[in-house]
Amino acid sequence: MRILRLLFFCIAAIPISAYGETPAANTVPLAPGYGDLGYTAPAAGSYNLPPLRNAADGAVLDEDGNSVRLHQFYGDKMVLLSFIYSSCNDINGCPLATAVLSRIKKHLDSDPQLADNLRLLSLSFDPAHDTPEVMKLYGRSFASGKSEWQFLTTESEQALAPILDDYSQSVITEYNEKGEVTGTISHILRVYLIDRERRVRNIYSVSFLHPDLLMNDVRTLLLDLQGRETAGN
Repeated sequence: MRILRLLFFCIAAIPISAYGETPAANTVPLAPGYGDLGYTAPAAGSYNLPPLRNAADGAVLDEDGNSVRLHQFYGDKMVLLSFIYSSCNDINGCPLATAVLSRIKKHLDSDPQLADNLRLLSLSFDPAHDTPEVMKLYGRSFASGKSEWQFLTTESEQALAPILDDYSQSVITEYNEKGEVTGTISHILRVYLIDRERRVRNIYSVSFLHPDLLMNDVRTLLLDLQGRETAGN
């Protein structure tokens, strides 16, 4: 029964996240990230992205259950970090973040230079349900290609709490009238762009979480990095 439940959550996420498709029948207005941008974004390199703050570290678990520091996954690459939980049923919440990152992954798989400079990370804020096994199943649809996308969780809510606090990621577990956990977590969707120096350079909410905008920001940071490396030679 547990395996069937895990497979349900993973399969349910695949139509949107694996292919970036817009649901055919949905009464909720869809976020911009599911479709075309609708306007011309500023060209990469035509604007600056000043550092906002340092990107915090924390204790996480990888897909095999190994205890690893979050900064180890940052390594020497830029990072797009999303906070999600696998059973989220808000179409403009976690499924949106996964759908947008899946479209970005397609860009990376066809562009070796970008793939060499950017890593995708998704960290669950539901460690009670999202075990390493669950996250591994959730991420299985995105395992192909040359780019990196890691799906992480934590050992407990106690281990997760300081990470959420450091990234100002508020989450609230919802309860029914009997005081029982409903399985739904109220949260504000945020995705973080982090540079090689482990500094947050942009934070994306629902309205601005679009592949075109994120990719332009990534290219802007890459151009800035290349310019500094050239100036240093």
